[in-house]
Amino acid sequence: MTTTETTSSELDPQVTETPQALPDPQVQPTMTVPEAGRYFGLQKAASYNAARRGEIPTITVGRRLLVPTAKLRVLLGLDAAATTNAAA
Repeated sequence: MTTTETTSSELDPQVTETPQALPDPQVQPTMTVPEAGRYFGLQKAASYNAARRGEIPTITVGRRLLVPTAKLRVLLGLDAAATTNAAA
């Protein structure tokens, strides 16, 4: 008999996966709202609520609501040079 390993996300569909490192804005300029929300530990509905409140920066392209990767990096304090330039 073989055993199979299961992850917590397979057991509970509400559990979100741990996000990887934020992508380079030159490589991936935007991401979806749920993808961005994962960096805050949010699920899909909470991510869209945070975006609606303006807590996650968004842009609208056609009917899509997207998060600019560069702005998300600044918000999370990963690009200190961009925050000092924006403040000047």
